[in-house]
Amino acid sequence: MAANEKKQTSGTENRKPDREIALDIIMGVMEQGEFSHILLRKTFEHHKYLEKNRRKFITRLAEGTIEKTVTLDYILNRYSKIRVDKMKPLIRNILRMSLYQLKFLSGVPESAVCNEAVKLTRKRGFQNLSGFVNGILRNILRAPELAVIPDGASETSVSGLSAAYSMPEWLVKHFLDSYGIELTRNILKGTQEAAEDTWTTVRVNTSKIGLEQAEEMLWQEGVEVQRILLAQGALRIRGYDMLASLSVFRQGMIQVQNVSSILAAQTAGVRPGSVCMDICAAPGGKTLHLADLLQGTGSVISRDISEKKCSLIRENMERAGFRNIKVQVWNALDFDESAVESADLVMADVPCSGLGVLAAKPDIKYRLRPEQLQELAELSQNILNHAVKYIKNGGILLFSTCTVNPGENTRIRQWLIEEQGLVPEDIRPVLSEELLSMGNNRMTAADGYLQLFPSKETDGFFISRFRKTKKVQDNGY
Repeated sequence: MAANEKKQTSGTENRKPDREIALDIIMGVMEQGEFSHILLRKTFEHHKYLEKNRRKFITRLAEGTIEKTVTLDYILNRYSKIRVDKMKPLIRNILRMSLYQLKFLSGVPESAVCNEAVKLTRKRGFQNLSGFVNGILRNILRAPELAVIPDGASETSVSGLSAAYSMPEWLVKHFLDSYGIELTRNILKGTQEAAEDTWTTVRVNTSKIGLEQAEEMLWQEGVEVQRILLAQGALRIRGYDMLASLSVFRQGMIQVQNVSSILAAQTAGVRPGSVCMDICAAPGGKTLHLADLLQGTGSVISRDISEKKCSLIRENMERAGFRNIKVQVWNALDFDESAVESADLVMADVPCSGLGVLAAKPDIKYRLRPEQLQELAELSQNILNHAVKYIKNGGILLFSTCTVNPGENTRIRQWLIEEQGLVPEDIRPVLSEELLSMGNNRMTAADGYLQLFPSKETDGFFISRFRKTKKVQDNGY
């Protein structure tokens, strides 16, 4: 009886339309404030029956609609007498999702988009608004000239750039104030291009397997592989079903980690036998990288604020099989007297606005508020004030963020130099020629830091290395 019930339930779930699953994800992110990457993972864990092509369509539809929401609303407001922000939440998200298919997805029949939108509207209890939804979509098909998006390459206004690159106007203005028009346009364009990238970046645990051997194993499992020259041990892969299905992943030989994050530990210049602390470590990519670079020697104390976050670190650690990592639940804002001058290296990838990773986490741009930028900078300073004291005299601080906000990056760097007495170190010797030849990297690397901007090659990321050359004065601890 139980088996029959389970079978019937599975059959019912299998008939749930892909667009309805995507709509649930979009509603969760845009209306309930959930994190898109977490909600996607939970959705596919719940709907395990979904085949690869269905998961791919749902992911693209949900992520694409979320990423393009500003642009979609710009278009919808040209067709509707009721502004998008005044519509009922379900209706505006059905329209956004449908418009995304019409405007940005090829090979999707227009009639199917309209019909499915009407069906969803009725199914979710808004029979009286099905005509409104159908009318808007039919008008878009009849008068496509109103759906033209501003040309980002020539646009200079805040509103025009916002619509062209689907970025909230306050963030466009923030980038313009910080970097000027050309670099702002590059940041917006790079974020958009990165969002369209279909590759996954992984780092090879080279203490467990050679780079060429890892490439060969991936090819044998039917995975397309490209080597990344910007960072040591980095590969781009695609063409697999689920990562956990790859033996090279299950055996801990590769770790999902973006290029910018890989560069952080690479830049630290870890030496075998060192005592390292990673104070904001979850989910553990940099911790594992440090352990890998230590080649089985030394130790990594890996900390984060909650047991939930630390469990993610342990999960990755156990899969990779490293034995020189100690995971601890610890709030980085709490000073640890026992850790004073105990570490050769402190890795501080501090909480930040995330403006460099909007391609992977587009919901950030809808959740973030202007006043939070200063709050996050102050939070970083409080964490770093403790971190400096954990470093031995002569040791290294590696400070990094995944943002392109100068207030959280270069201004904090200057504070570490002027107020904490740290000395920036030339990081050119540990970086590839390919990376140094990009933009302004060679000059800033000589001064001990990199400000990477979003692109297909890297996320927006800030990395800076300092040496503690004298004992920091007691500040009341």
